[in-house]
Amino acid sequence: MPKTIAGIVPIVAAPFTDRGALDEDSLQNLVRHLLTTGASALTLFGLATEFYKLAEADRARMQTLLLAETSRSATVAGVISITDHSWEVAVNRAQAAEAQGAEALMLLPPFFLGPSEDAVLEHLTRVISAVRIPVIVQYAPMQTGLRLAPEVFLRLRETLPNADFIKVETQPPGRYVTQLVERSRGRLRALVGYAGVQMPDVLARGAVGIQPGCSFTEVYVELWRRWQTDTPSFFALHEKLLPYISYWMQGVELIVKAEKTILKRRGLIASDYCRSPFYTLDAGELAQIEKFIHEFSEWWL
Repeated sequence: MPKTIAGIVPIVAAPFTDRGALDEDSLQNLVRHLLTTGASALTLFGLATEFYKLAEADRARMQTLLLAETSRSATVAGVISITDHSWEVAVNRAQAAEAQGAEALMLLPPFFLGPSEDAVLEHLTRVISAVRIPVIVQYAPMQTGLRLAPEVFLRLRETLPNADFIKVETQPPGRYVTQLVERSRGRLRALVGYAGVQMPDVLARGAVGIQPGCSFTEVYVELWRRWQTDTPSFFALHEKLLPYISYWMQGVELIVKAEKTILKRRGLIASDYCRSPFYTLDAGELAQIEKFIHEFSEWWL
């Protein structure tokens, strides 16, 4: 029976040793923990994985480790993000991930040097049509500079039945989510990233899930549960979380470092090392993280 991708779909961090090498033991420990949190899927090689700092050997080992764990889960899907700029490379990587047991893909459109809309659409079409598993197209114009109208994704969905999801990271995301859901009559499903800052708005507009980082997945899972069962308490918990995530989401490298610091403090990874270039937290930001850990410790103690 296919696994359902909805609710909380965290992006898995890339644990390194203090010398910057891939820490396979920490990765395995982290993934095994995440499998117990109530997440519906785990995604590898998103921005929060620092995919742009990984060697090919790192990617291969990380993918093997993740898919070995998710393949043994009856409920949690393994999602591999395809980030290559050329479709010739991306198709091969997508097919290899599917063959290795990935149950879905995330696909970052090419953006370097400003490709045309036709070139982007060809890239997406070739990669999605090369596999049978569901694909989440990551639309992150703030990070990539690539801007696409909702019609581009609607055209994809009309011709490719496995073009199931769009990860919406526009600012704000809500209107884009509404356009995708309404114009596709619900056939295109929206996931939203950006640490869940706009979670109340996008869920109200029909998004089916959130793709945050992975350092406090339990809190996001509880938010998802409350959204479905007890809306007032959902808003109370989200308001408690919002000052932290809105600060950390001021920069990708900032939130990557903050989340790794939390993961280390929780004992889920051995080191909070980020490969360069990285963000250095100051004393005030470290104190903020300690305050966060204290305030939310009930969710993981």
